Amino acid sequence: MITARQSRAARALLGWTQETLADKARISLTALKRLESESGLDVYETTRDQARRALEAAGIVFLSTDRGQGVLLVDDRGNKPNRSTGLR
Repeated sequence: MITARQSRAARALLGWTQETLADKARISLTALKRLESESGLDVYETTRDQARRALEAAGIVFLSTDRGQGVLLVDDRGNKPNRSTGLR
């Protein structure tokens, strides 16, 4: 299940606004704002699923362990880090 913090973090990594994610996920902006709210508002599971799918399609991987949750932006462009500096 995607959390409010994961959704916001994923958007930040992609440089997306709430409007962009809502459009790509085909959900209403109001539904996305509810999903990203820390107030614990009820959100349909289909809303969470559509947001998750849109973010995953853009390269986001959702992480969840016993120590916490997070997101990772996978670079599939084939850029390999420079061995000496670790930079691309």
